[in-house]
Amino acid sequence: MKALTRRYAAALADVALEGGVAEAVQQELAGFARLWGDSSELRNFLASPAVPRSEKFALIEKLIARMNASRVLRNFLCVLVENHRTPLLAELPAAFRAELDRRLGIAEAEVTSSYALTHAEQEELRRALERFTGKQVRAEYRLDEGLIGGLVVRIGSTVLDGSVRSQLARLRTQLASE
Repeated sequence: MKALTRRYAAALADVALEGGVAEAVQQELAGFARLWGDSSELRNFLASPAVPRSEKFALIEKLIARMNASRVLRNFLCVLVENHRTPLLAELPAAFRAELDRRLGIAEAEVTSSYALTHAEQEELRRALERFTGKQVRAEYRLDEGLIGGLVVRIGSTVLDGSVRSQLARLRTQLASE
């Protein structure tokens, strides 16, 4: 289902980027997916073959109006219903975000540190990561006091480990082998 989800996310990205509404659609899609995930009645209604498409489209129209969401999202949701693909809503927000990031040259970084980094330290690190990746970096920061000191940065499958904990582990391995 992941390949199918990526195809739908790519199609939505085409339309959203062409219309200049990518960020708004990303937020709207995430909101609708939360609503869909939280309501078994909505999931069942949209997935049921016993409910006519016209009724499903009418409900989508009402929900989109209530959310004050875009026509782009409405049309996309109607395509999902038309093709019996509403279960993809569980994975679509993340797939759409990843597709937008790929197209816009944005890299997600997960930064784990032993203490809370100041805003200035976060900015300096972000700039360094942008030079390293050649992409714009969106970083998420976490704390792990077990690191003792330093940082661990994960960008995709690349891990940059400058933590004191890993340096001590390498030293321990080196000493044990001698």
